[in-house]
Amino acid sequence: MPRTPSKPNPEEGSFDAPIVAIERRLEELAGYPATRHSDEEIAKLKAKLAVLRREIFLRLTAWQKTLVARHPRRPFTLDYVRFLFEDFIEVHGDRRFADDPAIVTGWASFHGRPVAVVGHQKGRDTKEKILRNFGMPRPEGYRKALRMMKLAEKFARPILSFVDTPGAFPGLDAEARGQAEAIATNLREMAGLRVPLLVTVTGEGGSGGALAIAMGNLVNMLEHSIYSVISPEGCAAILWKDQEAFKMEAANNLKYTAQDLLALGLIDEVIPEVPGGAHVDHQGSARILDEFLSRQIDELSSMTPADVIAQRHEKFRRMGAYVESV
Repeated sequence: MPRTPSKPNPEEGSFDAPIVAIERRLEELAGYPATRHSDEEIAKLKAKLAVLRREIFLRLTAWQKTLVARHPRRPFTLDYVRFLFEDFIEVHGDRRFADDPAIVTGWASFHGRPVAVVGHQKGRDTKEKILRNFGMPRPEGYRKALRMMKLAEKFARPILSFVDTPGAFPGLDAEARGQAEAIATNLREMAGLRVPLLVTVTGEGGSGGALAIAMGNLVNMLEHSIYSVISPEGCAAILWKDQEAFKMEAANNLKYTAQDLLALGLIDEVIPEVPGGAHVDHQGSARILDEFLSRQIDELSSMTPADVIAQRHEKFRRMGAYVESV
Protein backbone atom coordinates (compact mmCIF):
# COMPACT_ATOMS: atom_id res chain seq x y z
CA MET A 1 0.00 0.00 0.00
CA PRO A 2 1.23 3.55 -0.65
CA ARG A 3 2.64 5.36 2.39
CA THR A 4 1.67 8.87 1.33
CA PRO A 5 -1.88 10.18 1.18
CA SER A 6 -3.62 10.78 -2.11
CA LYS A 7 -4.09 14.37 -3.18
CA PRO A 8 -7.22 15.76 -1.53
CA ASN A 9 -10.27 15.58 -3.73
CA PRO A 10 -12.89 18.12 -2.61
CA GLU A 11 -15.59 16.19 -4.45
CA GLU A 12 -15.10 13.02 -2.40
CA GLY A 13 -17.10 14.29 0.57
CA SER A 14 -19.58 16.43 -1.35
CA PHE A 15 -20.19 14.35 -4.46
CA ASP A 16 -23.95 14.68 -4.03
CA ALA A 17 -23.92 18.47 -3.58
CA PRO A 18 -25.72 19.09 -6.92
CA ILE A 19 -28.40 16.57 -5.89
CA VAL A 20 -28.85 18.17 -2.47
CA ALA A 21 -29.13 21.63 -4.04
CA ILE A 22 -31.97 20.54 -6.32
CA GLU A 23 -33.74 18.71 -3.47
CA ARG A 24 -33.63 21.88 -1.35
CA ARG A 25 -34.98 23.97 -4.21
CA LEU A 26 -37.84 21.50 -4.67
CA GLU A 27 -38.63 21.75 -0.96
CA GLU A 28 -38.71 25.53 -1.23
CA LEU A 29 -41.05 25.44 -4.23
CA ALA A 30 -43.37 23.01 -2.44
CA GLY A 31 -43.92 25.66 0.23
CA TYR A 32 -45.32 28.22 -2.23
CA PRO A 33 -48.76 28.27 -3.88
CA ALA A 34 -48.76 26.34 -7.16
CA THR A 35 -48.55 28.41 -10.35
CA ARG A 36 -47.93 27.52 -13.96
CA HIS A 37 -44.39 28.86 -13.71
CA SER A 38 -43.60 26.96 -10.49
CA ASP A 39 -45.09 23.74 -11.88
CA GLU A 40 -42.87 24.00 -14.94
CA GLU A 41 -39.80 24.65 -12.80
CA ILE A 42 -40.62 21.69 -10.55
CA ALA A 43 -41.03 19.39 -13.57
CA LYS A 44 -37.67 20.52 -15.00
CA LEU A 45 -35.90 20.13 -11.65
CA LYS A 46 -37.31 16.63 -11.11
CA ALA A 47 -36.15 15.56 -14.57
CA LYS A 48 -32.69 17.01 -13.93
CA LEU A 49 -32.57 15.36 -10.50
CA ALA A 50 -33.34 11.93 -11.98
CA VAL A 51 -30.53 12.32 -14.53
CA LEU A 52 -28.05 13.54 -11.91
CA ARG A 53 -28.82 10.66 -9.56
CA ARG A 54 -28.20 8.10 -12.28
CA GLU A 55 -24.99 9.75 -13.53
CA ILE A 56 -23.43 10.39 -10.12
CA PHE A 57 -24.30 7.04 -8.54
CA LEU A 58 -22.95 5.08 -11.50
CA ARG A 59 -19.38 6.23 -10.78
CA LEU A 60 -19.06 6.29 -7.01
CA THR A 61 -15.66 5.64 -5.44
CA ALA A 62 -15.27 3.22 -2.53
CA TRP A 63 -15.25 6.11 -0.04
CA GLN A 64 -18.34 7.65 -1.58
CA LYS A 65 -20.13 4.30 -1.33
CA THR A 66 -19.17 4.30 2.34
CA LEU A 67 -20.89 7.66 2.80
CA VAL A 68 -24.00 6.34 1.03
CA ALA A 69 -24.00 3.17 3.16
CA ARG A 70 -23.95 5.39 6.27
CA HIS A 71 -26.58 7.84 5.02
CA PRO A 72 -28.84 8.79 7.96
CA ARG A 73 -32.01 8.35 5.87
CA ARG A 74 -31.05 4.89 4.62
CA PRO A 75 -33.72 2.26 5.42
CA PHE A 76 -33.07 0.19 8.52
CA THR A 77 -34.36 -3.25 9.51
CA LEU A 78 -37.72 -2.00 10.81
CA ASP A 79 -38.27 -0.08 7.55
CA TYR A 80 -37.79 -3.29 5.58
CA VAL A 81 -40.04 -5.12 8.04
CA ARG A 82 -42.80 -2.61 7.33
CA PHE A 83 -42.62 -3.05 3.55
CA LEU A 84 -41.61 -6.72 3.20
CA PHE A 85 -43.48 -8.59 5.91
CA GLU A 86 -46.93 -9.03 7.38
CA ASP A 87 -47.99 -9.79 10.96
CA PHE A 88 -44.61 -8.94 12.46
CA ILE A 89 -44.39 -9.76 16.17
CA GLU A 90 -41.21 -8.54 17.84
CA VAL A 91 -39.43 -10.82 20.31
CA HIS A 92 -37.46 -9.10 23.09
CA GLY A 93 -34.71 -10.15 25.47
CA ASP A 94 -31.97 -12.77 25.62
CA ARG A 95 -33.42 -14.54 28.72
CA ARG A 96 -30.09 -13.96 30.47
CA PHE A 97 -29.47 -10.27 31.07
CA ALA A 98 -31.56 -7.73 29.12
CA ASP A 99 -33.07 -6.65 25.84
CA ASP A 100 -30.75 -4.92 23.38
CA PRO A 101 -32.58 -2.46 21.07
CA ALA A 102 -29.59 -2.43 18.67
CA ILE A 103 -30.85 -5.79 17.36
CA VAL A 104 -34.45 -6.46 16.36
CA THR A 105 -35.88 -9.99 16.21
CA GLY A 106 -39.34 -11.37 15.61
CA TRP A 107 -41.79 -13.61 13.77
CA ALA A 108 -43.40 -12.53 10.51
CA SER A 109 -45.12 -13.71 7.36
CA PHE A 110 -43.32 -13.35 4.02
CA HIS A 111 -45.65 -13.92 1.07
CA GLY A 112 -47.70 -16.24 3.27
CA ARG A 113 -44.65 -18.15 4.51
CA PRO A 114 -43.86 -17.98 8.26
CA VAL A 115 -40.30 -16.74 8.82
CA ALA A 116 -38.03 -15.39 11.55
CA VAL A 117 -36.47 -11.93 11.19
CA VAL A 118 -33.20 -10.74 12.73
CA GLY A 119 -31.49 -7.43 12.05
CA HIS A 120 -29.46 -4.49 13.31
CA GLN A 121 -31.37 -1.30 14.01
CA LYS A 122 -29.87 2.19 14.02
CA GLY A 123 -31.73 5.34 15.06
CA ARG A 124 -33.08 8.36 13.18
CA ASP A 125 -33.03 11.16 15.75
CA THR A 126 -30.70 11.68 18.70
CA LYS A 127 -33.01 10.00 21.21
CA GLU A 128 -33.42 6.86 19.09
CA LYS A 129 -29.73 6.73 18.19
CA ILE A 130 -28.89 6.61 21.89
CA LEU A 131 -31.59 4.00 22.54
CA ARG A 132 -30.31 1.82 19.67
CA ASN A 133 -26.67 2.53 20.59
CA PHE A 134 -26.07 3.67 17.00
CA GLY A 135 -26.69 0.12 15.80
CA MET A 136 -23.79 -1.35 17.81
CA PRO A 137 -25.03 -4.42 19.73
CA ARG A 138 -23.91 -5.56 23.14
CA PRO A 139 -23.60 -9.29 24.02
CA GLU A 140 -27.27 -9.52 24.99
CA GLY A 141 -28.16 -8.40 21.46
CA TYR A 142 -26.25 -11.28 19.90
CA ARG A 143 -27.66 -13.70 22.45
CA LYS A 144 -31.17 -12.47 21.64
CA ALA A 145 -30.44 -13.02 17.93
CA LEU A 146 -29.22 -16.56 18.63
CA ARG A 147 -32.26 -17.26 20.79
CA MET A 148 -34.45 -16.24 17.84
CA MET A 149 -32.47 -18.38 15.41
CA LYS A 150 -32.72 -21.46 17.62
CA LEU A 151 -36.47 -20.92 17.97
CA ALA A 152 -36.71 -20.66 14.18
CA GLU A 153 -34.83 -23.94 13.91
CA LYS A 154 -37.18 -25.56 16.42
CA PHE A 155 -40.25 -24.51 14.41
CA ALA A 156 -38.62 -25.08 10.98
CA ARG A 157 -38.85 -21.48 9.85
CA PRO A 158 -36.36 -19.83 7.45
CA ILE A 159 -34.41 -16.90 8.92
CA LEU A 160 -33.99 -13.56 7.14
CA SER A 161 -31.15 -11.45 8.53
CA PHE A 162 -30.54 -7.74 7.81
CA VAL A 163 -27.03 -6.46 8.52
CA ASP A 164 -26.28 -2.77 9.17
CA THR A 165 -23.79 -1.99 11.93
CA PRO A 166 -20.46 -0.19 12.29
CA GLY A 167 -19.50 -3.10 14.55
CA ALA A 168 -20.13 -4.67 17.93
CA PHE A 169 -20.08 -2.21 20.85
CA PRO A 170 -16.53 -2.07 22.32
CA GLY A 171 -17.52 -0.62 25.71
CA LEU A 172 -16.36 -1.94 29.08
CA ASP A 173 -19.83 -3.22 29.97
CA ALA A 174 -20.02 -5.22 26.74
CA GLU A 175 -16.59 -6.72 27.29
CA ALA A 176 -17.44 -7.55 30.90
CA ARG A 177 -20.50 -9.51 29.77
CA GLY A 178 -18.58 -11.51 27.17
CA GLN A 179 -18.81 -9.73 23.82
CA ALA A 180 -16.24 -11.95 22.09
CA GLU A 181 -17.79 -15.13 23.50
CA ALA A 182 -21.26 -14.10 22.37
CA ILE A 183 -20.07 -13.48 18.80
CA ALA A 184 -18.03 -16.71 18.72
CA THR A 185 -20.99 -18.72 20.02
CA ASN A 186 -23.24 -17.27 17.33
CA LEU A 187 -20.77 -18.24 14.62
CA ARG A 188 -20.55 -21.80 15.91
CA GLU A 189 -24.30 -22.21 16.26
CA MET A 190 -25.17 -20.59 12.92
CA ALA A 191 -22.84 -23.02 11.18
CA GLY A 192 -25.08 -25.90 12.27
CA LEU A 193 -28.55 -24.38 11.87
CA ARG A 194 -30.89 -26.83 10.16
CA VAL A 195 -33.01 -24.09 8.56
CA PRO A 196 -32.05 -21.71 5.73
CA LEU A 197 -30.40 -18.45 6.77
CA LEU A 198 -30.70 -15.69 4.17
CA VAL A 199 -28.55 -12.59 4.82
CA THR A 200 -28.71 -9.11 3.30
CA VAL A 201 -26.17 -6.37 4.06
CA THR A 202 -28.28 -3.22 3.76
CA GLY A 203 -25.77 -0.57 4.88
CA GLU A 204 -22.58 -1.13 6.86
CA GLY A 205 -21.31 -4.62 7.55
CA GLY A 206 -18.78 -4.00 10.28
CA SER A 207 -16.45 -6.87 11.24
CA GLY A 208 -17.55 -9.56 13.72
CA GLY A 209 -20.42 -7.35 14.80
CA ALA A 210 -21.95 -7.99 11.38
CA LEU A 211 -20.81 -11.59 10.90
CA ALA A 212 -22.42 -12.59 14.20
CA ILE A 213 -25.81 -12.63 12.44
CA ALA A 214 -24.55 -13.16 8.89
CA MET A 215 -23.26 -16.71 8.44
CA GLY A 216 -25.89 -17.38 5.83
CA ASN A 217 -26.55 -19.93 3.12
CA LEU A 218 -26.86 -16.95 0.80
CA VAL A 219 -25.41 -13.50 1.46
CA ASN A 220 -26.62 -10.47 -0.49
CA MET A 221 -25.40 -6.89 -0.45
CA LEU A 222 -27.28 -3.82 -1.56
CA GLU A 223 -25.55 -2.03 -4.41
CA HIS A 224 -24.11 0.78 -2.26
CA SER A 225 -23.44 -1.15 0.96
CA ILE A 226 -20.05 -2.13 2.41
CA TYR A 227 -18.83 -5.23 4.29
CA SER A 228 -15.41 -5.28 5.89
CA VAL A 229 -13.27 -6.53 8.75
CA ILE A 230 -12.55 -2.90 9.70
CA SER A 231 -13.73 0.60 8.84
CA PRO A 232 -11.56 2.70 6.49
CA GLU A 233 -10.94 5.15 9.33
CA GLY A 234 -9.81 2.34 11.64
CA CYS A 235 -7.58 0.87 8.93
CA ALA A 236 -5.99 4.26 8.21
CA ALA A 237 -5.39 4.90 11.93
CA ILE A 238 -3.59 1.56 12.33
CA LEU A 239 -1.53 1.54 9.12
CA TRP A 240 -0.74 5.24 8.67
CA LYS A 241 -1.53 6.73 12.10
CA ASP A 242 -3.73 9.34 10.39
CA GLN A 243 -7.30 8.30 9.70
CA GLU A 244 -8.41 11.59 8.15
CA ALA A 245 -5.61 11.83 5.59
CA PHE A 246 -5.64 8.15 4.60
CA LYS A 247 -9.27 7.02 4.96
CA MET A 248 -9.94 7.26 1.21
CA GLU A 249 -6.73 5.34 0.50
CA ALA A 250 -7.84 2.67 2.95
CA ALA A 251 -11.31 2.51 1.39
CA ASN A 252 -9.81 1.84 -2.03
CA ASN A 253 -7.52 -0.89 -0.73
CA LEU A 254 -9.96 -2.73 1.55
CA LYS A 255 -12.07 -3.96 -1.40
CA TYR A 256 -15.22 -3.93 0.68
CA THR A 257 -17.87 -2.74 -1.76
CA ALA A 258 -20.59 -5.10 -2.97
CA GLN A 259 -19.00 -5.23 -6.42
CA ASP A 260 -15.55 -6.07 -5.00
CA LEU A 261 -16.87 -8.83 -2.76
CA LEU A 262 -18.97 -10.39 -5.51
CA ALA A 263 -15.87 -10.55 -7.73
CA LEU A 264 -13.94 -12.19 -4.86
CA GLY A 265 -16.69 -14.78 -4.39
CA LEU A 266 -17.44 -13.71 -0.81
CA ILE A 267 -21.09 -12.83 -1.40
CA ASP A 268 -23.75 -14.31 -3.66
CA GLU A 269 -25.68 -11.41 -5.21
CA VAL A 270 -25.65 -7.62 -5.47
CA ILE A 271 -29.12 -6.11 -5.05
CA PRO A 272 -29.69 -3.00 -7.21
CA GLU A 273 -30.86 0.15 -5.49
CA VAL A 274 -33.18 2.84 -6.79
CA PRO A 275 -31.36 5.69 -8.60
CA GLY A 276 -29.78 7.91 -5.96
CA GLY A 277 -29.54 5.16 -3.32
CA ALA A 278 -31.96 3.28 -1.07
CA HIS A 279 -32.45 6.35 1.14
CA VAL A 280 -34.29 8.11 -1.69
CA ASP A 281 -37.19 5.64 -1.81
CA HIS A 282 -37.57 3.11 1.00
CA GLN A 283 -40.59 1.39 -0.50
CA GLY A 284 -39.04 1.19 -3.96
CA SER A 285 -35.86 -0.29 -2.50
CA ALA A 286 -37.86 -2.85 -0.53
CA ARG A 287 -39.76 -3.78 -3.68
CA ILE A 288 -36.49 -4.58 -5.50
CA LEU A 289 -35.17 -6.55 -2.53
CA ASP A 290 -38.45 -8.47 -2.30
CA GLU A 291 -37.94 -9.93 -5.79
CA PHE A 292 -34.53 -11.34 -4.86
CA LEU A 293 -35.56 -12.64 -1.43
CA SER A 294 -38.69 -14.34 -2.81
CA ARG A 295 -36.67 -16.27 -5.38
CA GLN A 296 -33.87 -17.15 -2.98
CA ILE A 297 -36.09 -18.34 -0.13
CA ASP A 298 -37.93 -20.62 -2.57
CA GLU A 299 -34.61 -22.12 -3.66
CA LEU A 300 -33.36 -22.66 -0.10
CA SER A 301 -36.67 -23.98 1.24
CA SER A 302 -36.57 -26.89 -1.21
CA MET A 303 -33.39 -28.22 0.48
CA THR A 304 -33.34 -30.83 3.24
CA PRO A 305 -31.93 -29.83 6.66
CA ALA A 306 -28.79 -31.88 5.96
CA ASP A 307 -28.32 -30.16 2.60
CA VAL A 308 -28.82 -26.74 4.21
CA ILE A 309 -25.97 -27.39 6.64
CA ALA A 310 -23.72 -28.93 3.97
CA GLN A 311 -24.27 -26.02 1.57
CA ARG A 312 -23.46 -23.47 4.30
CA HIS A 313 -20.30 -25.33 5.34
CA GLU A 314 -19.09 -25.61 1.75
CA LYS A 315 -19.79 -21.92 1.10
CA PHE A 316 -17.60 -20.69 3.95
CA ARG A 317 -14.87 -23.30 3.43
CA ARG A 318 -14.34 -22.00 -0.10
CA MET A 319 -13.50 -18.51 1.19
CA GLY A 320 -9.83 -17.65 1.27
CA ALA A 321 -8.77 -20.72 -0.71
CA TYR A 322 -5.91 -20.17 -3.15
CA VAL A 323 -3.57 -22.11 -5.41
CA GLU A 324 0.20 -21.63 -5.33
CA SER A 325 1.92 -21.39 -8.66
CA VAL A 326 5.62 -21.38 -9.44
